[in-house]
Amino acid sequence: MTTPPPAITTTGQLRASGHTHRPLRVELRENLLAALAEGSDPWPGIHGFDTTVIPQLERALLAGHDIVLLGERGQGKTRLLRSLVGLLDDWSPVIEGSELGEHPFHPITPASLRRAAELGDDLPVAWRHRTERYAEKLATPDTSVADLIGDVDPIRVAEGRSLGDPETIHYGLVPRSHRGIVAINELPDLAERIQVSLLNVMEERDIQIRGYILRLDLDVLIVATANPEDYTNRGRIITPLQDRFGAEIRTHYPQTIDEEIAVIRQEADLVAQVPDHLLEILARFTRNLRESDAVDQRAGVSARFAIAGAETIAAAALHRATRQHEQVAVARPVDLETAVDVLGGKIEFETGEEGRERAILEHLLRTAVAETARAHLAGLDTRILVEAVRDGATVMTGEQVPAADVLEAMPVLGESDLYDKVAERLDAGTPGERAGALELLLEALYLDRRIGKDSAAGETVYG
Repeated sequence: MTTPPPAITTTGQLRASGHTHRPLRVELRENLLAALAEGSDPWPGIHGFDTTVIPQLERALLAGHDIVLLGERGQGKTRLLRSLVGLLDDWSPVIEGSELGEHPFHPITPASLRRAAELGDDLPVAWRHRTERYAEKLATPDTSVADLIGDVDPIRVAEGRSLGDPETIHYGLVPRSHRGIVAINELPDLAERIQVSLLNVMEERDIQIRGYILRLDLDVLIVATANPEDYTNRGRIITPLQDRFGAEIRTHYPQTIDEEIAVIRQEADLVAQVPDHLLEILARFTRNLRESDAVDQRAGVSARFAIAGAETIAAAALHRATRQHEQVAVARPVDLETAVDVLGGKIEFETGEEGRERAILEHLLRTAVAETARAHLAGLDTRILVEAVRDGATVMTGEQVPAADVLEAMPVLGESDLYDKVAERLDAGTPGERAGALELLLEALYLDRRIGKDSAAGETVYG
């Protein structure tokens, strides 16, 4: 919940309150140190970077460096940069009406300097929330110097000001982020001549616009993201700009299954219940793709792949529950095929794999299912179920087969508690969860070549 801003409205009141002006980098450093000292997490929602990326980022902030994050798509680079907002003060005073949000104790534009000299302690103060001190720009080839730095405003010239008057300048994104953070996504996509315009901002902390003699003591942190240069053929970060970034930090994908699942749980908007073992299958599926020789690893396999997969199987469960009048929508292993149908476009395959894309996806998904089944169902004695199937029992499931029908079709195993043990291991309590757990068991037996399986027209028969 956002706290209300202070009631201070003039520079005199601000000075009397004991407020002191802190440069941006000092503010970030002191707030980060305070969070670390009290044991709070400055990076909520960031998974898998605790011992790798986060320490590097924290050292860069303590050093006051501009930062570029290098990594393949879907590694959480943008989310990490957005979390920097949490290190800013809740509210920060600005000169009311100032174009660049200058601090009342430290005006920098000619207009604000004039007002401060005229009004003194009566200079009006407004308050800016920390969310307003973060600006994000997606670098595109059509981005101009005017967008980032500024340009002459012909309207102001037409109003009667002389062309050399600094107040005819319309400031761009970077000056308007004075006392804040500017994040530039996909920096190599920025044309090289536009990257040059950032050189002065990052080193001399001033701006140059069309030959104006104007030096602004800008206080801004530049952070950026980029794909590794060997993958991005659209452009590069020019060497002088690369040299001005104090820290170049390499990001990575989650390194454990648990971290991968945590990202999916956090980011996916699920419209139905998705059991943990299905999320584990998607996590393993994603990791298998990242290790496959058939997939272009320079492009990477985004975390959004697994997130979209979880959302897709949840949607399939909701679709089935609505059509079959099930009270609770629960995703089951049979829904995983629906994810394969729509996720292929998120993967870049190696040259020479044309026509085999779906076969590769299906093979790696089966591998993920088998790995998950082994992790949870190893050691169970399934011979009685295999014998029942070999004696003629069949179980039909499918995208539109309700959970009750799956449970009813399972062979009766007498006094065996196999089904209960499977449900216990997979934490399956409701009928939908139980049907999904038994589907996983059947699929594992099929992948182990102990029972057969036929699939057609959205239905699957184990027998």
